[in-house]
Amino acid sequence: MGAAIENETGTAKANLDVFSATLQRLAQNDRDIVVVTSDSRGSGKLVPFGQKFPGQHIEVGIAEQNLVGVAAGLASAGKKVFAVSPACFLTARALEQIKNDVAYSDNPVKVIGISAGVSYGALGSTHHSLHDFAVLRAINNITVAAPADAYETEKAIEAAVQAARPVYLRFGKKAMPLLPAIDNSPFAFGKGRMVREGNDVVLIGTGETVYPALQAAEKLERSHGVSARVISMHTIKPLDYSLLAWVASNGKPIITVEEHSIYGGLGEACASFLLQNNYRNPFKIMGIPDEYTVTGSQTEILHHYDISENGIAKTAMKLLGKD
Repeated sequence: MGAAIENETGTAKANLDVFSATLQRLAQNDRDIVVVTSDSRGSGKLVPFGQKFPGQHIEVGIAEQNLVGVAAGLASAGKKVFAVSPACFLTARALEQIKNDVAYSDNPVKVIGISAGVSYGALGSTHHSLHDFAVLRAINNITVAAPADAYETEKAIEAAVQAARPVYLRFGKKAMPLLPAIDNSPFAFGKGRMVREGNDVVLIGTGETVYPALQAAEKLERSHGVSARVISMHTIKPLDYSLLAWVASNGKPIITVEEHSIYGGLGEACASFLLQNNYRNPFKIMGIPDEYTVTGSQTEILHHYDISENGIAKTAMKLLGKD
C-alpha cells in the first residue's frame, strides 16, 4: 500500500479522501497530472490538491459538458487528466462529450463520478446516479469501475494515471472499512477480488455494496451455518469473466448487489455472461428497482431496498430455499 492508506487497517475511510490523497502523492512527481472540476472541489475533496498544485488544477464552474471537453483537449496534448464532477450530472449532461470527445476520440481522460448512487440521498432522484453503469457499458472504449475500499481506490487511481484508454471511476461519500486481504494478486482493471471464501452461495458486490455483502456473509455463517463467498467486482467493464465462470462452476446460487438500477449494471452484465455460456445457477440481482426512488439518507434508501446486511442475508436464505 502507498502512503495514502498506510496504517489504516481497521479504520473506515471515505474513498474520496483516499482519491484526493493519492492524487496529491502522485502529482508531486508528475506535473502532467491535471485535475479539472465543475464547482466540485469541495465535494470531490480536492481543495488541498488545488492549494498544493494550483498550476495543475482547472475550475470550469457548473458546466459539465465544458468540463469533459476541456479534459479531452488536455488529454490529447499528453496530460493525465482527471475530470471530476457529481456522477448524476457527469454521466447525463456530459454523456455526449464522454462518448464522442473521450471514448470515440480515444482520449485517455480519467472521468471521476463523485457522490454516485444515492450518496446525495435526500436531494432526491435528480441527484441520484443509478444509470451510469448502464449508459457507459454501452459505449465502446471506456473502462468502468467502482472501487470498494481504500486499497482498491488507491490502486485504481494509480492504474488510471497510467491507462492508455479512457477510464470511469465511481465514488460514493461514505467512509468504508478496509476489506479482508485474502486475495494477494495485484490489482488490475477487469480482475475481481475475492474478499471471503465460501461454498454455499456467492455474493458479488461493487463499490460501496461490497461491505454490506461481507456483513451479510458473516451473518449467514453466524446465524444459519451458511458459507458465503464474497467478491468485490470493482470493474464492471471489462467484467472478470474467468472469475465469474469459476465461481459459477459448482452450480451454487449467485447474488449480485449494486447501488444502481437493476437494469444495465453489474447484475445484468453477470446474468448475460452466465446465460450465454450455459450456466444455470439460481440467480438474483439486488439493486434499485424501476420505480420512483424513495427519498432519505443513503443508508435509509439502501435499507429500504434490502441492500443491507439483513436484506442480503434474507435474500440469500430465500434463494437457498431456507427462507
